[in-house]
Amino acid sequence: MNPNKALWEKGDFTRIAATMRASGAAFVDGLAVARDLDVLDLGCGDGTTAIPAAQRGANVLGVDIARNLVAAGNERAKSEGLTNCRFQEGDASDLRGLADDSFDLVVSVFGAMFAPRPHDVAQEMVRVARPGGRIVMGNWIPGDPTLVAQILKICSAYSPPPPAGFVSPMTWGIESEVTDRFAAAGVPRDDVSFARATWTFDHPGRPAELLSIFRDFYGPTMNAFAAAEESGRADELQSELEDLFASQNASPHPDTTSIPATFLRVSVSL
Repeated sequence: MNPNKALWEKGDFTRIAATMRASGAAFVDGLAVARDLDVLDLGCGDGTTAIPAAQRGANVLGVDIARNLVAAGNERAKSEGLTNCRFQEGDASDLRGLADDSFDLVVSVFGAMFAPRPHDVAQEMVRVARPGGRIVMGNWIPGDPTLVAQILKICSAYSPPPPAGFVSPMTWGIESEVTDRFAAAGVPRDDVSFARATWTFDHPGRPAELLSIFRDFYGPTMNAFAAAEESGRADELQSELEDLFASQNASPHPDTTSIPATFLRVSVSL
């Protein structure tokens, strides 16, 4: 199996996505989505941004490599009565079956950044977007002190080294790298812009409960704990992550969790 597919089908990202709904809707509000806009959401999960875009009248196709998340997205769209939103399996680095110049807006929030072959990802996003359209990404930033970058950093210290040729998904959070990738796909460098923004994880329980969801259902964290179990370091990993989640919690109530995380918003004009 494709290792990326195996990673995201291993857990159940819908459990993480449930803590991201408010931020997903706010992100879409910032896109000025208009009725009948044709939108592609890459690495869409179960529709954290795809569903809000469709609710605002856009025609949305969500593409994700994980079969379970595609099924969950289609079920959410059906339950919302959204006939203008559908989900299908696909690889962001090879969007076979999607025609050139098909979408007014291509969106990927913490999705396409995890696909292999990042230059191919940029090329494919540009290919399927219409002239005059837009690409907007949300990507985690390497070395950032907030939640997700630190989860991935901590987990990497307990995981086996990546295979030869592996390109870290966190490089999508480096402005120069992103500019180079889109420039190689034919986009003028001045048409790629960046801003820092905040995503919030909300959970109606304590931080340790949110960590349990990540431990049990988030592929990268699951893999780190599996490796840590083999090396006898699982308790050490658990302790590090408990401290992280507790220290990052911004909720004024001790029994609830609200953790902001900084990300890089990438905007590409075509």
